Amino acid sequence: MTLPCRTSEGFGLLRRERLLQLHASLIERLPAVLRVYVGCGSILYGDLDGIDLVKIHIRSGKLSLMKFDDFDGQPIPLMTERIKIRLRDQDIDFFVYGSPHEPPPLYFKSRYLNEDHHMFEQQSRFDEDLEALSLFDPDGFGLPLQQLQQALASRRLEVSDYALAPSSTIPSLDEPCGAHFTFRHFIECGETWERTRLHNVPQQAATFNALHALATNILDPVIDYFGMIRLTYGFASAALAKEIPGRIAPHLDQHAGHELNRAGKPICSRLGAAVDFLVEDEDMVEVAKWMTANIPFDRLYVYGPDRPIHISYGPEGAHQVVVMSPTATPAQLVPKALTPDKFASFKWPTATSNSLLG
Repeated sequence: MTLPCRTSEGFGLLRRERLLQLHASLIERLPAVLRVYVGCGSILYGDLDGIDLVKIHIRSGKLSLMKFDDFDGQPIPLMTERIKIRLRDQDIDFFVYGSPHEPPPLYFKSRYLNEDHHMFEQQSRFDEDLEALSLFDPDGFGLPLQQLQQALASRRLEVSDYALAPSSTIPSLDEPCGAHFTFRHFIECGETWERTRLHNVPQQAATFNALHALATNILDPVIDYFGMIRLTYGFASAALAKEIPGRIAPHLDQHAGHELNRAGKPICSRLGAAVDFLVEDEDMVEVAKWMTANIPFDRLYVYGPDRPIHISYGPEGAHQVVVMSPTATPAQLVPKALTPDKFASFKWPTATSNSLLG
């Protein structure tokens, strides 16, 4: 049995030469000895119509038949029935799943399909994306489906058809947003919010997704390297932006995330999300240089060694650095875009900086 199973590995999953598991439609393409083996099982069980997967136990003289709920229509189908045929004893055990026995999910379904299967390509892409998340050992049984959904939700993802798609739900403000913050930290943030206490909650699920991406891709690495940061300005709804004194540019600064204006268009066409933050007792110019060299971002604005930096993360991924240079007028700053290479050797003018910060 070992040799014919080994030669049939391309039809399904051969695991440690203990079992061969494959889609029932591929039985007729197996070597003759394996077709006879499955045929003996069908004599005991009956017609294999409705069976989705077949598992050949190489050394124990057993054959398992499995049924799933909507096997072809779901990237992670749930097992509804498992039939274990003990050929040596000529006996059958039936296992039916459902309340109170939770149906086990079938992960990495493409392992059991042949390239000719009409959903093989879509399933393979889905399985690769799921494995890349490293949520569980791909060679184990995997998580119960509810735990998988919770793990995906914590990453602002959900299963949609045959894809891991951005979440379409509005989370609780107290749900984690990255490793160190909750969504509330980004929403109830900054001097203007503290002064006004406005209702500043995003209406678009995509804004929460963008905040999560900002936290995990930018802020988490910064905190891991420099230690905890202080957020000084986060999400800004249209209502909050109206209360902010001074010159701001909601159509450019990405603090509005994916929120829409009255015409149903994005307030900021750049999308993504932005935050201003400070690392206490660190030179923020040097922090910005480290970020430029080590992490991806959209736009980074530097205001001085002791001032918060503005950082955004969005679909454009521009990796643009802008130094807001002081002038003789303290409240007036002049933007100057620098390439990452030029910014690496940039030095903040100490005397002017101190005048600006005073």
